[in-house]
Amino acid sequence: MLVCLLSFFSCDYLDIVPDNTLTVDHAFKSRYEAEGFLYGIYGFLPEFANSASNPALMAGDEVWYTELGGGRIMWDIARGFQGTASPYGDYWASYADARRYSLNGGKPLFTAISDCNVFLDNIDKVVDLSEFERTKWVAEVKFLKAYYHFYLLRMYGPIPIMRENLQMNDPGLLYREPVDDVVEYIVTLIDEAVDDLPAIIEDITSELGRVTKPAALAIKGQVLTLAASPLFNGNPDYASFRDNREIMLFPQTYNADKWKRAAEALKDAIDAAHGTDGVGNRLFDFKRETNYGNNLSDETFLAMQVRGAVTERWNCEIIWGASNSGTSNLQRMCFPAFFVANTVGINTNYAAPLHIVEQFYTKNGVPIEEDKEWTGINLYELRTGDEEHRLYIAQNQQTLNLHFDREARFYGAIAFDRGTYYGNSRILTDNNLWIHTHRAGEGGSGMAIEKILSTGYQCKKLVHYLTSMPDNSSTFNVFEYAFPIIRLADLYLMYAEALNEWEATPVEEIYEYIDLVRERTGLEGVVESWRKYALNPDKPKTKEGLREIIQRERMNELAFEGSRFWDLRRWKLAKEYMNKPIKGLNISGESAEDFYQIQTLYELSFDDKDYLWPIRQAVLMRNTNLLQNPGW
Repeated sequence: MLVCLLSFFSCDYLDIVPDNTLTVDHAFKSRYEAEGFLYGIYGFLPEFANSASNPALMAGDEVWYTELGGGRIMWDIARGFQGTASPYGDYWASYADARRYSLNGGKPLFTAISDCNVFLDNIDKVVDLSEFERTKWVAEVKFLKAYYHFYLLRMYGPIPIMRENLQMNDPGLLYREPVDDVVEYIVTLIDEAVDDLPAIIEDITSELGRVTKPAALAIKGQVLTLAASPLFNGNPDYASFRDNREIMLFPQTYNADKWKRAAEALKDAIDAAHGTDGVGNRLFDFKRETNYGNNLSDETFLAMQVRGAVTERWNCEIIWGASNSGTSNLQRMCFPAFFVANTVGINTNYAAPLHIVEQFYTKNGVPIEEDKEWTGINLYELRTGDEEHRLYIAQNQQTLNLHFDREARFYGAIAFDRGTYYGNSRILTDNNLWIHTHRAGEGGSGMAIEKILSTGYQCKKLVHYLTSMPDNSSTFNVFEYAFPIIRLADLYLMYAEALNEWEATPVEEIYEYIDLVRERTGLEGVVESWRKYALNPDKPKTKEGLREIIQRERMNELAFEGSRFWDLRRWKLAKEYMNKPIKGLNISGESAEDFYQIQTLYELSFDDKDYLWPIRQAVLMRNTNLLQNPGW
């Protein structure tokens, strides 16, 4: 209640803050009240595991939904229904805006920043707080203030910098500030905070999810990588984007040194994450960190590597995880229906489009279209499962060539018809794997239309192996986990990307960090894989070729975790990827021949304006100093 009261009096974004001295004094009269205020600031973090709130999960081209499904707000962005009257995913709003309008899945992040300022201005009033805690809490709030600025920057581009809250006698209305100025402010805040943050969370019963030094440095690297990327680094599309002060809001000159700075920050983050004396983050290993991994064949183990890296609760690879949004609903959407009449408790409507299925590598560690061993193979020809492939594909059952001989990450991420599934109460060995049956009259075909699997493919990567519905009942047993905001493999690949963009030609350290990620799931190194199997064996030896490889590597490793949505934007590739049709299989087909017919489900349309979010029209009318994003 205290947090809500204070938020009520906080900055109605770029309106004026009234005198709230009595409320503030009450909120900081003791350690107990101040800690509640701190948790309230954490409460503004986006709900990363909520597909109805996090645009990165469903507002792009990585997942396709169903027409009648609930919580489809972000999916409507993917379908081109975004607007300025009531934008979907409105994170620009203040608390007062939230009271007036629907934020359509967003959160009032400018109120969050305002509350950060209130905290920093008043925490010294708390008399029963130790200096150690005071210093740590100040560092946490500085980081959160930086993170909320970053989240808005990534969505909207140039934003106002809220260094302090406006007072009643201040008639000014803030402007959007140039991108580079916003980046510098965010980085400065993180630099001020980082030395006072803990290296690890020691009180794991109550503080998991709070920020650490490695998490803060990782976000700093992410901020600087965004600033170095094509969307924000010398983008000529925004050459005319000036406010009424005639200030250029986007830098128009490409600066390669931004990549150097990003690489240095990312290396600092990696070193901090690794820690000392073997205590720190490392790539997840399913055998080492679960009770079941040693009982599995290599095939199942490798497929579980990245699935476990995402879903094993607070595992060693998670640098920062989201404890504010449970994964129950997300797992319900991704959980396979193994029984025809099983229609209660799960939705099964989190569907992977065909281009995502095709995106993963072959078992040789190169893209299908580049693998010389796949030349001339009809990907959509039927093939029968055999003993050799039984741990990934049901024996004596027909499925597509496309599903055979793929990399382990494919089998850990994509649920396909006649593919295998590890978990759902069968977890001791892989001698009795579940089999996906996606054709009409099978599996989830008894589901209501809003729960159907629209493309014939499903995401299983986001389901923990202990989550189960082992019989034809309505009992759904969910094993919750903290959705990863950033994990170590993400850092490795960002660092490789930044080095590749900075160096004139690829250096050995770039390959080292890419190969660490690949080797975890049984793939050979980049240079070796392309030399042995690719039509263009020298591709990894050029800057441009390695750039494409790193981008594909990020899409495969981080599939369904929300990275693709933001990566395609910062790379300025969303217009290329998001103007292709969404395709799937014929889910009304009962036979293999009918089911495996390719269907076009939707024609995507992405314009230049879609790179940035629109600002609500009512906000622009209230503050005429603000400029709407181009095209809106």
